[in-house]
Amino acid sequence: PASITKAGKQISFYIYNTITFMEHLLSYVANYYRLSTEAQDALYNSFEKITLSKNDYLLRQGKICRYLYFLEKGALRGYYDLDEKEVTHWFSFENDFVTSFHSFITKEPAVENIQLLESSILWAIPKEKLTALFDYHHEIERLVRIVYEKYYIRLEERYVNSHFKNAKELYEQLLLQTPHILERVPLGYIASYLCISQETLSRIRSRL
Repeated sequence: PASITKAGKQISFYIYNTITFMEHLLSYVANYYRLSTEAQDALYNSFEKITLSKNDYLLRQGKICRYLYFLEKGALRGYYDLDEKEVTHWFSFENDFVTSFHSFITKEPAVENIQLLESSILWAIPKEKLTALFDYHHEIERLVRIVYEKYYIRLEERYVNSHFKNAKELYEQLLLQTPHILERVPLGYIASYLCISQETLSRIRSRL
């Protein structure tokens, strides 16, 4: 009976995680494109669960990124090493697709690092499996194209904003888009993302 009870707990835990992942993934996907039941099942069965701890690395510079990840729980940052300094250029939180897009698409070594800011639960799909899904489910191919478009729109917005908005405006926009960021990301990383010193960020915050 003890072994049955233990097995029952394991099964319940697995079912819970399955439901949680599907709810998160489908909720995100539904914002952009509705998949058929067959495509949903195929997509889910191709993902593998990964649990990592705070400060772990999902990817290091110089390695090829071979996976597209869906972030169920946690927070990450992408940063470059530049002149012995870390330059943060993006953050990701729950319900985001995460990868080093250039490396993932081109199969070339990544020029960025992806580090966990919190203990996180991610679901990974290898590029080979994703490409195979495109052949059988064209709606998944369309969905991934939308994910790519969303990423590059954000990238262009960041580039344009950095040229036409001052530090205070950039900080206010960041708070508007991710109001929980101050509770989850160290100020030094936020300052790096805004391309200002931590002292300047502190002055902006005190004025607001």
